[in-house]
Amino acid sequence: MVAFGKKLKERQIQEWQGFYLNYKLMKKRVKQYAQQMEVGTQDRRHVLKDFSRMLDNQIEKTVLFILEQQGQLASRLTNLREQHDALEETPEISQITELREAYRAVGLDLLKLLCFVELNAIGLRKILKKFDKRFRYRFTDYYVKTRANHPYSQLQQVFKHVGLGAVVGAISRNLHELQDRQGSYLSIYDPPALPLQDPVVDSIKAAVDRLSHSTNFLNFLAQHALIMQEELPAPTDERIDDERYHFMSLLLNLANTFLYMVNTYIIVPTADDYSMSLGAAATVCGIVIGAMAVAQVFSSVYFSAWSNRSYFRPLVFSSIVLFVGNAMYALAYDMNSLTVLILGRLFCGLGSARAVNRRYISDCVPLKIRMQASAGFVSASALGMACGPALAGILQTNFKIYKLTFNADTLPGWVMAVAWLVYLVWLWISFKEPSRDIEEPPASSSVENGALEEGKQPLLITSEEKQEDDEDPEGDGSEEAPEESRQPATSIVSAYRLLTPSVKVQLLIYFMLKYAMEILLSESSVITTYYFSWSTSTVSIFLACLGLTVLPVNIVVGSYISNMFEDRQILLASEIMVCIGILLSFHMIIPYTIPQYVCSGLIMFVSAEVLEGVNLSLLSRVMSSRLSRGTYNGGLLSTEAGTIARVIADATITLAGYLGESRLLNITLLPSFLICVASIVATCFTYNSLY
Repeated sequence: MVAFGKKLKERQIQEWQGFYLNYKLMKKRVKQYAQQMEVGTQDRRHVLKDFSRMLDNQIEKTVLFILEQQGQLASRLTNLREQHDALEETPEISQITELREAYRAVGLDLLKLLCFVELNAIGLRKILKKFDKRFRYRFTDYYVKTRANHPYSQLQQVFKHVGLGAVVGAISRNLHELQDRQGSYLSIYDPPALPLQDPVVDSIKAAVDRLSHSTNFLNFLAQHALIMQEELPAPTDERIDDERYHFMSLLLNLANTFLYMVNTYIIVPTADDYSMSLGAAATVCGIVIGAMAVAQVFSSVYFSAWSNRSYFRPLVFSSIVLFVGNAMYALAYDMNSLTVLILGRLFCGLGSARAVNRRYISDCVPLKIRMQASAGFVSASALGMACGPALAGILQTNFKIYKLTFNADTLPGWVMAVAWLVYLVWLWISFKEPSRDIEEPPASSSVENGALEEGKQPLLITSEEKQEDDEDPEGDGSEEAPEESRQPATSIVSAYRLLTPSVKVQLLIYFMLKYAMEILLSESSVITTYYFSWSTSTVSIFLACLGLTVLPVNIVVGSYISNMFEDRQILLASEIMVCIGILLSFHMIIPYTIPQYVCSGLIMFVSAEVLEGVNLSLLSRVMSSRLSRGTYNGGLLSTEAGTIARVIADATITLAGYLGESRLLNITLLPSFLICVASIVATCFTYNSLY
């Protein structure tokens, strides 16, 4: 695979070549600065001033050309508007057709201009990132803030594409009016919005969506799913996506995600009672709940590998194993066997197909709706997390059919077994296996993974940049990179070696928040029964309310907070709030009260949710592009980190139970507090070392 400089050159429009940002020249200049500073012939202040002036000149050249092209497009649209007005008096079909084609021609030229802006935006972000990495200085933050917020900003034209929106609107509206609407007087501005069938408008909209990098709720949720995608896909990639996409198959993947999260949390309110009914201690619920996570550590790997060959077969296998596991969980009561109970949960964990669900969205959903699909993945998970405990609270009955007992302990297993059986039938009838015989696009047809560079400047610099420097020492982008340097990781060890120390810190943060959340959720039934004598229904309501906070919190963070603060600031603030929530949860000298438990639990859970979203958002942008594909990808690494955290947390609950329920709360919270403090220190140390 070739270096970025050569890819950039190949994608340029030849007649506009002199107006692009000169990435090759700027890259050479950065290298010269580094050499001069090493020998002491230049100081940092002069380098920053000189490079800022060079960037200003390059951006000015590009922006003035963009404005010139916008003016030409506006002039053509003005002439077409006059023809359009004339046709309203004497409409003729042939002239309407010609006018429509003229608008489409303008649309195609607008697409070229959007591509021009996009390539320049990518080049600018990459050269800023390279400069920061070389000199260990937050030059990007300084440059973007001082230029983008200035009243005479030219940078807005590159990143916000000011003025192009009006051209897009004019083309869309006029093509809409020229379509045969059978007497309709609605415009594109009138609700409900009518679908635009013209392919040129669809292409323009897709290009604008790719160009837009503002943080919003949908983008925040999509990054929360840690599904990385290419920044500038080739047309061939979009064609492949369209041919492989099947809406019902996507819906089945989201349904699998929802059901699995329900399956995970439906037993939490009753696991302690179930354990005691089989003669074990209430705190054995930690082993019962955690058995599913133990199996998921292994199932994530083989499902990720299996998804390289098929999506349908792993989902069928997952449904069958989950049906068997839930049936075993329910039958353990009548068999009076704790072993069968734990084996049932292990089987459920072996059926975790979340790696397949993520992979399907990444590989088979078209780029234009991939963000919505990724947001749907996160929403399905959040809804399942809330519905699981709520459903357990409803299943409060007791009866027998033949020798089978149906009560609050066994009904979660029976209900989920039936749900997975119904899902299996639906899957068998409706799922369509994507075709895999489409020829792969050439390596030079698309630039490297752009998830590393979306939005704000990342917390770390990836190894991808170092590879680029080593592969292209002269900075001209002309040398071929070794093929093996761009291949996906082939093992967990090789994937781990691709992680920089800062990425490892973010995985530590993910481990910490999953550990803290698992402690809170898994021991909630034991703690509330011991201190407050809560019933199963009350525990279920409490856990369901916690789960229902996920989407509202993400809306607030994704739509408002992330537009006011940098991700790194939100990250550190969320870690501190999680730490405060843990501290408030400790039982000290005064009597433990319901308001203390509920408020501290809410602070901890909500802060952890904010932290998870921001942390995964950063990870999706900064991981090496080699971790965006293959079996051992970034999503698998984060899943494994979170799953191992849950396993250790559940084991901690069971081990702490041997010291007595009166000590359970403080003993389990202590590791959470220590890990949280360690993650805060690691985050602060990372900031200081990088900047």
